[in-house]
Amino acid sequence: MNKFVKSLVAFSLKNKFFTFFVTGLLVVVGTWSYLQTPLEAFPDVTNTQIILVTQWNGRSAEEMERFVSIPIEVAMNSVQKKSSVRSISMFGLSVIKIIFEDDVDDFFARQQVNNLLRNVNLPEGVTPDVQPPYGPTGEIFRYTLKSNRPSSELLVWQDWVIDRQLRTVPGVADVVSFGGARRVYEVSVNPDHLADFSLTPLDVYRALTAANKNVGGDVIEKNGQAFVVRGMGLFQNLEDIENVLISSRNGVPVLVKHVADVRIGTLPRVGQVGLDENDDMVEGIVVMRKGENPSRVLAALKEKILEINQKVLPSDVQMETFYDRDRLMTYCRETVLTNLTEGILFVTFIVFVFMLDWRSTVIVSVIIPLSLLFAFMCLRFMGMSANLLSMGAIDFGIIIDGAVVMVEGLFVLLAHKAHQVGMPQFNRLSKLGMIKKTGTELGKAVFFSKLIIITSLIPIFSFEKVEGKLFLHWPTLWVLPCWELSFLP
Repeated sequence: MNKFVKSLVAFSLKNKFFTFFVTGLLVVVGTWSYLQTPLEAFPDVTNTQIILVTQWNGRSAEEMERFVSIPIEVAMNSVQKKSSVRSISMFGLSVIKIIFEDDVDDFFARQQVNNLLRNVNLPEGVTPDVQPPYGPTGEIFRYTLKSNRPSSELLVWQDWVIDRQLRTVPGVADVVSFGGARRVYEVSVNPDHLADFSLTPLDVYRALTAANKNVGGDVIEKNGQAFVVRGMGLFQNLEDIENVLISSRNGVPVLVKHVADVRIGTLPRVGQVGLDENDDMVEGIVVMRKGENPSRVLAALKEKILEINQKVLPSDVQMETFYDRDRLMTYCRETVLTNLTEGILFVTFIVFVFMLDWRSTVIVSVIIPLSLLFAFMCLRFMGMSANLLSMGAIDFGIIIDGAVVMVEGLFVLLAHKAHQVGMPQFNRLSKLGMIKKTGTELGKAVFFSKLIIITSLIPIFSFEKVEGKLFLHWPTLWVLPCWELSFLP
């Protein structure tokens, strides 16, 4: 080990230009990594998970568990690299959550789940819905629709225009709507009229179901051209529904309007959104895809919202921001940068007070930004994000303690030699040999002190799952600055 430290110090002293070149390269790559590293207010420490949501209207929780949840759970038990399968069964709703191991990516997990989901035997008309890949911290933006129009009309704009536009933004996993009355076409049958024509509500239902579709026909060839024959039957308005043929009596057609009233209504509401004085409005929540850079997603999202407000929506319907994660990230960025700047300045001042030499202080203090850039570079290459947890756990004392020992030792050596031989003779001396000898002796002590710190942090690197992702952000910033040994001389 002594030979290794001696060779490292000798190489650094002999190849000064190479050392400065590597340092400059570190500054460039570290700065690029800092600009490219995602900045989050709080990290997403959850494992990859797939959520299956299944709806079966009108069924009790016991039926949902027996006919939906249990069959899906049994099929998902054979998923590779899963850690647990959890389910919640409620009235008309089943939620299955498959949690995977640490090293499983979302693509592999979805492929496994979708392959096994095909073999699940579920009731007719019941189809599980695989939720988009987002985490518990994926909610990044909320907006409301401001207008004097009724909430039912605003919800139509939200579901059929805004939702589809926002999903085109890169990094957006899902757009969730809340509030508003959902518009539907209601056919209210009259029992007396049905009895007059000897019909039942089921007859009306079957007629409407059969009529609301397009059908294909044959091809007619004429004059060397082929004409495709189609039957257009999709409903376009209330009149189309009213004129649906149910049956005929004595050659007289019986239409829907003869036995029922057709009108526009709304589904029964189970919730309502209100803000300030408006107690009935529409709200949208934008969820970010897991692993994306929230700053980039928010920037693209705001551009899209500006385009929607100016070019897509009517002048009396506008999207207004209610919650923006960018504000929180800006506050966190300012807090972190303020703490880092104050920490660097304070440590630099303390070093100057004890050394009383500005050159030695600069040499020691420059280790701090270099270490931070190196840490950002490693965070970028490891796919980690910068957040309050990783940036707030930096210990400047551990970063510069080796530099302080090395620089102070060399400073004392040179000061004693100058006092011993006098400044004229000292200026003519070759100091490289003395620096190499003293640097080797001090470097060995500094190296082993860093090695002790790294060894004490090894148990933390054995953490797994949530605790591993939570704590592995900050030991990286403690262990990595040991690279400074090769640059100190």
